Amino acid sequence: MLHFDNICLRRGPRILFEGVSFQIHPGQKVGVTGANGTGKSSLFSLIRGELQTDEGNLSLPPDWVIAHVAQETVADPRPAIEFVLDGDGEFRQVEKELADAEARGDGHAVGLLHGRLDSIGGYAASSRAGQLLHGLGFGPGEENRPVAEFSGGWRVRLNLAQALMCRSDLLLLDEPTNHLDLDAVIWVENWLRDYPGTLLMISHDREFLDSVVGHVAHIEGQKMALYTGNYSAFERQRAAQLAGQQAEFVKQQREIAHMRSYVDRFRAKASKARQAQSRLKALERMELIAPAHVDSPFHFSFKKPDKAPDPLLQLETASVGYKDLTVISGVNLTLGQGDRVGLLGPNGAGKSTLIKFIAGELEAQVGKRLPAKEALIGYFAQHQVDQLDPAESPLEHLQRLDPKAREQELRNFLGGFGFIGDQALMLTGPFSGGEKSRLVLAMLVYQRPNLLLLDEPTNHLDLEMRQALAMALQDFQGAMVLVSHDRHLLRVSCDKLLLVHGGAVGEFPGSLDDYPKWLTDRDKGEAVERETNGGEHTAGARKERKRIEAEMRRKYDPLRKTVKQAEQKIEKLHARQQTIEAELAQPEIYESQNKEQLKALLNEKVAVGKECAEWEERWMEASEELERLQSAL
Repeated sequence: MLHFDNICLRRGPRILFEGVSFQIHPGQKVGVTGANGTGKSSLFSLIRGELQTDEGNLSLPPDWVIAHVAQETVADPRPAIEFVLDGDGEFRQVEKELADAEARGDGHAVGLLHGRLDSIGGYAASSRAGQLLHGLGFGPGEENRPVAEFSGGWRVRLNLAQALMCRSDLLLLDEPTNHLDLDAVIWVENWLRDYPGTLLMISHDREFLDSVVGHVAHIEGQKMALYTGNYSAFERQRAAQLAGQQAEFVKQQREIAHMRSYVDRFRAKASKARQAQSRLKALERMELIAPAHVDSPFHFSFKKPDKAPDPLLQLETASVGYKDLTVISGVNLTLGQGDRVGLLGPNGAGKSTLIKFIAGELEAQVGKRLPAKEALIGYFAQHQVDQLDPAESPLEHLQRLDPKAREQELRNFLGGFGFIGDQALMLTGPFSGGEKSRLVLAMLVYQRPNLLLLDEPTNHLDLEMRQALAMALQDFQGAMVLVSHDRHLLRVSCDKLLLVHGGAVGEFPGSLDDYPKWLTDRDKGEAVERETNGGEHTAGARKERKRIEAEMRRKYDPLRKTVKQAEQKIEKLHARQQTIEAELAQPEIYESQNKEQLKALLNEKVAVGKECAEWEERWMEASEELERLQSAL
């Protein structure tokens, strides 16, 4: 077991936590929660032996195999499946010993090693690695692509697959869902439920935690306590503790009453749609959740839009894609005031393409996009985060939006997003991913949009900020389209679910709870189709298949070259960005005598970021074309 005995851990002079004493038994699954900077990742470093306790003792069985997800994303020239197989260290060791024994002609050793290989499931290792890759969203044939050809986000998935490949006794996962889409999140969730070892997992995904863990280790106020139950059970226990803070609790009750009034208004329409009933239940559940967040540092709301045209936007028999490739076609969609749409669909099906089209960043190939004259779109996507000016502060970003606003009013507004005091005046260059996402959301909210488009808005956001966003969306009076792997946000924010699949967009027939079954049925259908196609073994069928494959390869070979060129360029630009950020992290760069050097660095960061965004756009367009063509094979 993991035994914590009166542990104290410091980083420099600051105490992260002290007086920590509890036990984690074999097979237990524990979610690790707490605000950013409280010591969650340091806890993992302590367990892995990279840090030592300042006081007390941490003990665990000496023979335990510990697996974790590597933070670096290496440009490995080997095939992806070989990289994933490295996760099983014992398999690789036996494999090496077997090759050595065969090379020296030692038949006895070869026999013994084959027996050992069989006992550790070595003959099924490649199959196990392939299943991991498929579950994490890699397409057929991609297991043989060199690791170096994958983008940074997909290499993170490879690192996760390598960690899951390890037959570990203790698995440490730090934000495993951050770079996954909803399909992969559901798959990892099922995999972890069946994992036989001990699991410690840092996550800001409420439903993911609820589904996987049976205990929560929460870090707060330099203390760490172990709670029994999943995350929802922890929230109820913490809410009871916080209820004693009467002033804050009364404030929270006002927010709950406000939300209840919305629920009551909504209840009258609940009989009109199955999704309406689902959302009503989710809103009622939020009443139970809310008291656990009375001390959240984030408090903001969407003000009523200045204009309220209805409809806000219409798509008429629209087709959209990139160059000569159509990603989705025949889309008919009307967005009116109060519409709240969640987009579901497999990775690469075109959810982000549809949102970009609605935002006006892509032109229709066929059909029409008809926005209302007074439609004001607020669009959140990763490239919006990357386009923040690193040489400006949060306050300066808002002042660009509203030059006439009083500084104190803007600072008060930023305070609701966690930029308190001098934080509102700090340069955004060294900000973390979560801080940048919060700033982009603040800018979006400030502009009072009447059509809100959110593409994975919760990446890098902690639980408190996610809850604040969910609460704020309850009162948003415009229309909204949301893509998210955070099912809690989808559940409490969306009335209608659309499925993007097979080049089409249509209403999803069930609720969010039905989506995992839809994924399972889809996978079974694809397996049957592959088996059926495999049965077509006549010479004519094989010849025709080869002709089609050759034709498709001729089409996507240039795309592969474009993707590879873009990835190489992006890798170089990311390396330069890391160098610049490291230089900006040095305290002396902000001294007065280094003003010109600081200015040059910040200007270069802007230029590199812009160039990187351009290359990432090229990569995305080519990758989506390539994925669509490959899926046709």
